[in-house]
Amino acid sequence: MSLSNNLSKILIVDFGSQFTQLIARRIRELGVFSEIVSHKKIKITQITKENIAGIILSGGPLNVYENDKFKFDKKILKLGVPILGICFGHQILSKLLLGKVKKSKHREFGLAKINKVSNSILIKNFFNKNNTNNVWMSHADQVSKMPLNFKVIASTKNSKLTIIENTKDNFYGVQFHPEVTHTDRGKILLRNFVFLICKIKKNWSSKDQKLKLINEIKEQVGTNKVICGLSGGVDSSVVAQLLSKAIGKKLTCIFVNNGLLRKNEETQVVNTFKKKLKINLIYVNAEKEFIKKLTNVSDPEKKRKIIGNLFIKIFERYANKIKNVKFLAQGTLYPDLIESKSVTGSQTSKIKSHHNVGGLPKRMKLKLVEPLKFLFKDEVRKLGLELNLSNDLISRHPFPGPGLAIRMPGIITNEKIKILKEADFYFIKALRDHGLYDKIWQAYAALLPVKTVGVMGDNRTYEHICLLRAITSEDGMTADFFNFPKGFMQSISNQIINNIRGINRVVYDVTSKPPSTIELE
Repeated sequence: MSLSNNLSKILIVDFGSQFTQLIARRIRELGVFSEIVSHKKIKITQITKENIAGIILSGGPLNVYENDKFKFDKKILKLGVPILGICFGHQILSKLLLGKVKKSKHREFGLAKINKVSNSILIKNFFNKNNTNNVWMSHADQVSKMPLNFKVIASTKNSKLTIIENTKDNFYGVQFHPEVTHTDRGKILLRNFVFLICKIKKNWSSKDQKLKLINEIKEQVGTNKVICGLSGGVDSSVVAQLLSKAIGKKLTCIFVNNGLLRKNEETQVVNTFKKKLKINLIYVNAEKEFIKKLTNVSDPEKKRKIIGNLFIKIFERYANKIKNVKFLAQGTLYPDLIESKSVTGSQTSKIKSHHNVGGLPKRMKLKLVEPLKFLFKDEVRKLGLELNLSNDLISRHPFPGPGLAIRMPGIITNEKIKILKEADFYFIKALRDHGLYDKIWQAYAALLPVKTVGVMGDNRTYEHICLLRAITSEDGMTADFFNFPKGFMQSISNQIINNIRGINRVVYDVTSKPPSTIELE
């Protein structure tokens, strides 16, 4: 289900850049709908039939010499739609329009100083008073000969054709990445392209999304019944409330407690959705089943598979009791699809599989309802508030499908689960008490599979290490650790050790993503 083909939109052609998703986010932040399509799949008919107001060609790991590895129909350039090429997109646009691209003598990676050469509507308010700016570069090739009917707008020391344009045909190319935050005023350049060049009007807000998605669910589902796997997290909660608004009592949510939830989470979910929101909810306490299956299992992938397969089995067991169900609803997000597979068919790599992508619908012979699959996390949160979900629920940090199992490397035991639940509770409470919770994208406690010697009073202890992780991020695709004051770290360390038997050491993870992932397993 697409959000709407009737919306005026910016189409982003993906050549495999790690920043392609950021381009989509930046456009949406401007209040305009954007959609990503693979360079392998874009067709002229899509542009002519859909309401495409502008096209952005992304960066990518390829180079223009690898003609057999990228595809782009040159006829698209003759449709009269404004086009902005970014990095590789800039190079491929130049090549297709009879310019030349060659390997750079001096590669540019990281920050570079750009100098204004000529005026352009694209760079309105982009440069400072000195006609310079700092931009983020990531390229080893460069445009060496300008295409026909283009002119230079800006240059760097090592890249003379950093910004070029052909105003007659509405073609624009930038060698740097305006979508990343490291480029000063990058959002201004994108805004100029969207509003001044493409002349598109704002059409994208959380309120608009709510109404469009409710109508699309009604159209897709009709009078049929839908079941929804509810976890209590932000994504599934928003899906459940969205479906409830669209189809009312034809929705049944199934909440499976696997015993690996945060402290008191099962009670909160039942109270919120069954008692407060009056949504049909089946609560399944399957703690013993999951813990039994996970006995003596330490391999992280085996854990994921056991939890995933058992969840499907239990979910099926209770779903089959509901007659005449045709649809299954899931809280899949855009980043889920991007990390699980190349949703666009581009050159990007698969990072990991996600529990909420695929599996159940095919096995249960149900059609899939994924109303959030083209949304980023921040968009989902805004949508949730429009749906009258509480801020406490909407602002909750992401929580993995396998739960505490992947925050407990090694063998899982009931004792470890109890210890970890308490440690996580104290950490999150401390963040809220100090006004830090909403400044952090995700935070959690983990229990490492080693014990260390400690001293409490005059006695020797041999207990677990508790690892704390807190990261800042925009969408979970990249992340950095949160820099806590020393006093806070000392305080939370003392609280955990003094109040929880089984922990005698607390450490803090200061690794960014990449090279690490946000979760441990």
